[in-house]
Amino acid sequence: MAIIPQNIPWFAYLKPNPNANLRLFCFPYAGGSAMTYRTWSDFLPTNVEVVPIELPGRGGRMREKLYTNIKPLVKELADVLTPYLDKPHAFFGHSMGTLIGFEIARIFRNKNLPGQVHFFASGHTAPQFGYTHDPIYNLPDAQFIEELRKLNGTPETVLNNEELMQLILPMLRADFEVNETYIYEPGPPLDCSISAYGGVQDKDVSWVSLEAWREQTSAEFSIQMFSGGHFFLQEEQSTILQTLSIELKRILGKLLSTKE
Repeated sequence: MAIIPQNIPWFAYLKPNPNANLRLFCFPYAGGSAMTYRTWSDFLPTNVEVVPIELPGRGGRMREKLYTNIKPLVKELADVLTPYLDKPHAFFGHSMGTLIGFEIARIFRNKNLPGQVHFFASGHTAPQFGYTHDPIYNLPDAQFIEELRKLNGTPETVLNNEELMQLILPMLRADFEVNETYIYEPGPPLDCSISAYGGVQDKDVSWVSLEAWREQTSAEFSIQMFSGGHFFLQEEQSTILQTLSIELKRILGKLLSTKE
């Protein structure tokens, strides 16, 4: 089995677990980073190797060129991940991270690459819905920051820090451009099962738009709603990790039973 090296920029906060039966690749939301998932391995089953993905423009990659379109991003990241598909794997993405994970999963499906057993789609409408709101990535700074404030995912201390905002605004704009310029291309459903997660108070991602993820799999589908808005991932982290642990144990149970 390939061991994921810790010197690859795309992987951050990795705690190698060579004895794991499943790898969980975790993709960040717009403006987020691998740090979101840095402690997840402490709360999930011990035979799951959590692999937080770090995109350019944040963390130790602050000076790297930003992606503003999803196609080159997922193409490069798919190439990076391919050597580590030698054991069963699952994807977890939140918001923009869900789109990134979905498009990489489609690349792997199209190449008949093995091992994908589950996809966790969190905080994002089914891709066939498209982007239903006016884009904000190209707004003037003041308006853009005000829209960020409405999303309630960036601390006020950060939004009110002019020097810090000037540093991270290019990254935020680039991420929103990736998300807001995404164009869905129809294709066959994924072979792996899908779990859709949503926030009850999320005004932009409705239950109906999450339920539509059912169309993207030929396998099992489930949907779960959590208290909180668009960033329920932060607001209800302990509850989500408990739910995720239960699902992963069920998935691992199926995997291990087929090996016997």
